[in-house]
Amino acid sequence: QVQLVESGGGSVQAGGSLRLSCGASGFAVRGAAMGWYRQTPGKVRESVAQISSGDRINYADSVKGRFTISRDTTKNMLYLEMNSLKPEDTAVYYCKAVIYYRDLWGQGTQVTVSS
Repeated sequence: QVQLVESGGGSVQAGGSLRLSCGASGFAVRGAAMGWYRQTPGKVRESVAQISSGDRINYADSVKGRFTISRDTTKNMLYLEMNSLKPEDTAVYYCKAVIYYRDLWGQGTQVTVSS
């Protein structure tokens, strides 16, 4: 079964850190275009960080210097290291992979940052 499962969300105070994990099954993360997105109620889901099939990385301006996307091909995992968290980072975070030209999404994990 092809799927993504996120974990690692939680509640932290501003300035804190969290690491989100995304476990992939049914396909290899090596060479897959993947990314992290986030969404708050009433707003469009936005891209946070992307890693291309060739390992090119892009970040949203709002998280540059604070978030780091990475993948571990031995564990078949995608990660998002989030530091210096701000209340405006509060959202549901989703992992996405492009598999055979189709978007595959995880179920999301809640991140709440309190001031």
